[in-house]
Amino acid sequence: MQADFENLTPEKIINAVEAAIDQPMTGLTSPLPSYINRVYELQAQNGKRVIAKFYRPGRWTKEALLEEHVFVLDCAEDEVPVIAPMTLSNGATIDSVGGIFFAVFPKRFGREFEITEDEDWRRLGRVTARIHNAGKKKEAKDRVRLHPHMSTAADIRHLTESGFISSRLIDPFQEIGHKVVDLSTTLFEGIEFIRLHGDCHRGNILHRPGEGLMVIDFDDMMTGPPVHDIWMLLPEYAYKCKREIDLILEGYEMFRTFDRHTLRLIEPLRAMRIIYFLAWCSRQANDFRFKSTFPDWGSEGFWKKEIADLTRQVRRIAEHQPPTISLPTSNNDQMQHNPEVGLFIKPSH
Repeated sequence: MQADFENLTPEKIINAVEAAIDQPMTGLTSPLPSYINRVYELQAQNGKRVIAKFYRPGRWTKEALLEEHVFVLDCAEDEVPVIAPMTLSNGATIDSVGGIFFAVFPKRFGREFEITEDEDWRRLGRVTARIHNAGKKKEAKDRVRLHPHMSTAADIRHLTESGFISSRLIDPFQEIGHKVVDLSTTLFEGIEFIRLHGDCHRGNILHRPGEGLMVIDFDDMMTGPPVHDIWMLLPEYAYKCKREIDLILEGYEMFRTFDRHTLRLIEPLRAMRIIYFLAWCSRQANDFRFKSTFPDWGSEGFWKKEIADLTRQVRRIAEHQPPTISLPTSNNDQMQHNPEVGLFIKPSH
């Protein structure tokens, strides 16, 4: 039987972390917001506070989790501001309890990064380029490869074969999903693929007063085109954000060259993000916390809306317009999701 979170009691959490970091702990186990994993703040008897992250069973293999940690440690080695996992008493960054993998991180404070001037966009570009410089150094063979024929096609199969979509809507969903794959695939030929943050929206970039920016939550770390981490920083659709794109890339290119032809991937990546997020949600759809927060997820009305959103997004892709050139819009072409992170904001951790 696969391990689950139901038996992850405070006593087990404290005992596991106590053994992992070889420090006696107090009774504090304060849960932090997280849907896909379980994350807790704990306190050692010497007053030091740590964050323990228990990874959802069945989502990532141990090898995939280690690749995330290696990437974060590579960033830290290059002095990119990240929160690196602690080395545990077993000599690794991952341990397990009851079949559930977990890691421990030092607690760090930060606040939401507010963009008030042009230089703030350049700062985002600089820190993203530094992440990508670290990402270029190694491969991640056990993580998602962000490509229409690989990750997106696999997500479509998962959603249609696992009973999440009503039988009446499976064919329309498959049809629009395959259009996303068909329209996007040729655009991915011959482009650079490196390790990416993967969920690089502004909610995952914090500001530490007196120190600067800090990048958090590499849980969705993947291999893909660098533009994926760029477009998720934008406040709106790319053709409405020429100025922001120029400023981000101005900062980015202080540390790393950027292939501006890949800006045409932004709308395909947005459609792929919709499908990725749907698959992400499906893997926790039976979790009590998720069901109580998103009670309508998976209903027939929900899937009708998602198919309509994907249909509008496919039209954008088919227009073959560079993302920095404004396109005509109409009142009927307004997406229903939050555009800040490309239609969806995934919970942190």
